[in-house]
Amino acid sequence: MFTPKYTVTNKLLGNIKRIAEIVTELNSRSFSSVVLVEMQRRAREISAYSSTSIEGNPLPLTDVKKILKNSPAHVRDSEREVLNYNQALVELDDLIRKQDVVFNIDLLQRIQKTVTTGLIAKNRWGKIRQEPVFVNDPRTGQTDYLPPEHAEVIPLLEEMFSFLRKNVKEIDPLILAGIFHKQFVVIHPFIDGNGRTARLATKVLLAKMGLDTFNLFSFENYYNQNVTRYFEEVGLRGNYYDLKDKIDFTAWLEYFTDGIIDELLRVKKEMEKETATPDEALKEYHHKILNYIQEKGFITDREYSKLTKRARPTRNLDFRKLIDLGLIIKVGKTKAAYYKFKQ
Repeated sequence: MFTPKYTVTNKLLGNIKRIAEIVTELNSRSFSSVVLVEMQRRAREISAYSSTSIEGNPLPLTDVKKILKNSPAHVRDSEREVLNYNQALVELDDLIRKQDVVFNIDLLQRIQKTVTTGLIAKNRWGKIRQEPVFVNDPRTGQTDYLPPEHAEVIPLLEEMFSFLRKNVKEIDPLILAGIFHKQFVVIHPFIDGNGRTARLATKVLLAKMGLDTFNLFSFENYYNQNVTRYFEEVGLRGNYYDLKDKIDFTAWLEYFTDGIIDELLRVKKEMEKETATPDEALKEYHHKILNYIQEKGFITDREYSKLTKRARPTRNLDFRKLIDLGLIIKVGKTKAAYYKFKQ
């Protein structure tokens, strides 16, 4: 049975209280759809850049922004890695909004398949490893951690999920999410994509347990600021079987919650900046379009005509303004055309 060792230190308790205060403040604020869509787009850019950079992707943030904006047809592996991560963010956000998330092994496999598609052998997409794996120090290239044998991976994952289910109402969600993140890395269930999968799955778990800033949130950014420390805190050095009974999650949980505070403060600063600038002169009818897309996923001109008394040529201008602002795109060229958020 998985029974993680940790201590609720004064620092950890203080971090949890601070996070609750910031989240309450953020959730009490009201923003227009156009502001939220733009902040969500920026958060995905930062997440895709940071999480892949942690794994050694050389692309700078400026290139990542261009790739996500244009989605080129022919891409290098470094670009595919970024596009895959962004795709995972979009898909998981959709599941969260629909409240259609079942947090289990199948979800982990789905995430890993999305982030590794086209980057490793197809027979390893979304598959729990069936062979030994070695974790190398990215700085030296030398092996510094030997994870558990592949035959134990699924039992260890099941024990971890059982712990989460049993304690969802007993232990603070931040502690549960932190324990999941580190234990996932300890188990190392896949041949490749473990780090990216761990960070994405942790974001889903936080959102599922109530930290509902998922769209705006990119704690990968905090880890990428000091990758060496992140690896030291989240990983182990040595052989799993020599270390498994000695693992203490306390230091990691303090660092993990430090990261969440850092990112929430970034989001808060972004929100304050948005409230200090005009909303690109959007009118009520523009917000009707954006709110409808937010709720339904897309909108047609016919549907928009039911929301407003504006004439068709004027409605076309409304859509054009939102397209020019980079908020929506038009799909199709006939009467069946529709509009959706630009990813």
